[in-house]
Amino acid sequence: MTMPHHALDITLTRPLTSAELHRATRTMPLAANHDATHLLALVPAKTPGKALNRLRHQTGGLLPIDVITTHYPNADGKIVLNVAFPPAAHADLQAAADSAGQPLRFFLELALQRALAQRTGEEAERLDRAVQNLLAHTTALHLVAAVGRALTRTSGAAPC
Repeated sequence: MTMPHHALDITLTRPLTSAELHRATRTMPLAANHDATHLLALVPAKTPGKALNRLRHQTGGLLPIDVITTHYPNADGKIVLNVAFPPAAHADLQAAADSAGQPLRFFLELALQRALAQRTGEEAERLDRAVQNLLAHTTALHLVAAVGRALTRTSGAAPC
């Protein structure tokens, strides 16, 4: 049976030098973005979680890794995240999870979901205020036309 491969995104704490990238690519094939702050790897493993752990283990101290995530959502529609916390931060998080009566993994998942929901709500409110401000000075028709033009220009399509 063929081992499935998992596409993983690696976010780095700083851009890699060409020597660091070369050294890391001798361990496993990696694709870097234009400024070497993100890498993409294809890792064989039975599960996404095992692929994340394998990548972190294989790259060892070669890369200044901030976060590793799966590139595609899993069967539950979630991106799997791998973060290595410093010991003091891990101890603090474990204590908070223990006081909440939750396993650390579940505690972190809920905290991340809450933070993302709050950020999404704040962004929606900011956009609502901006639109209301724009509508105070123009008509809805003109605003929609301007948004259409702006989206056409930013998407790379030819102007109308």
